[in-house]
Amino acid sequence: MSPEPGAEVVRRLARAVGFDLAGVAAARPGRETRFVREWVARGYGGPAGGPLDYVLRRLEEREDPRRLLPGARSVIAVGFVLGDEPVEPGFAPRIARYARGDDYHEVLLDRLRALVSALEAYRGQPVAARSYVDTGPVQERAFAAEAGLGWIGKNTMLIHPAHGSQLMLGVVVCDLDLEPDRREPDHCGSCRACLDACPTDAFVEPYVLDATRCLSYTTIEDPGPIPEALREAQGDRLFGCDVCQDVCPFNQRRGRQTPPDPLGLRTRLAAREAWQGPSLEWVLGLDERAWQAATRHSALRRAKHRGLLRNALIVAGNRGDPALRPRIERWAAGRDPELAEHARWALARLSGD
Repeated sequence: MSPEPGAEVVRRLARAVGFDLAGVAAARPGRETRFVREWVARGYGGPAGGPLDYVLRRLEEREDPRRLLPGARSVIAVGFVLGDEPVEPGFAPRIARYARGDDYHEVLLDRLRALVSALEAYRGQPVAARSYVDTGPVQERAFAAEAGLGWIGKNTMLIHPAHGSQLMLGVVVCDLDLEPDRREPDHCGSCRACLDACPTDAFVEPYVLDATRCLSYTTIEDPGPIPEALREAQGDRLFGCDVCQDVCPFNQRRGRQTPPDPLGLRTRLAAREAWQGPSLEWVLGLDERAWQAATRHSALRRAKHRGLLRNALIVAGNRGDPALRPRIERWAAGRDPELAEHARWALARLSGD
């Protein structure tokens, strides 16, 4: 039987299967995981039965990973750096960087399974483990911070000092007894760039996000109507929002590093041709079948066909292009009352009302 893998072996194996960053945290509650209860109590996750009800239903597991896996002793946190894909001024509609390529859930979960297999081969016996990439009741960012992959910034994103915050995270909760890594200090200092740039004022204070005002919530998670008070602020954002990351000095500086990618994972996560610069007219014309084809194996499916059209109608109203009127009028006369209402709002904007 091979010796038990240590934390350095875990990091080496994680890099071998394609991850850029890896660290170890103890499988126990931490200061970030405990805060989820206060966050929910303050109403920042929305009402019970709402779009984020899955958070409210499993608070115990989100707080303590040992409830996910009896006998868990360690959490292996991994990170993958997204490539630089600058968005040119005037690009419409905008799509959050992480959602332009293959579905990150599929890409990174496959690599986490490879990591567990590598650990079992090294150990010579099975490893009790559960892997997550934004797919279960576990706070990946909290454990990534505990494992030293970066610090949680004022925009609530994990920020790595060299790679910034454009990171995809995953964790493996396991029964291996691994030495935890040291936390990275908070380097935000007095900077308020992310707080001041948020188009919907979703940050109620540094490090605290009211998800119900965040455009990543309203355009992706919430299947209902976009609140009228937030529609103009949505601008040309079709899916998600990167503003609080775009303005972060750790993402803007020239020294931001993108590691080598021998397995081509960054290529898979880079923007597909259809979503590099989709025309708004094309998006507004997508029927269910065309949407299914265009979003196959894509995180864009999270918003569903109806949600993407809803978002596109808001973008159309904000863009104010008269050439889009025929497309908008089609939805205004359609059978879906919610899409019709959004279309009427867009037509009023085109008319300057």
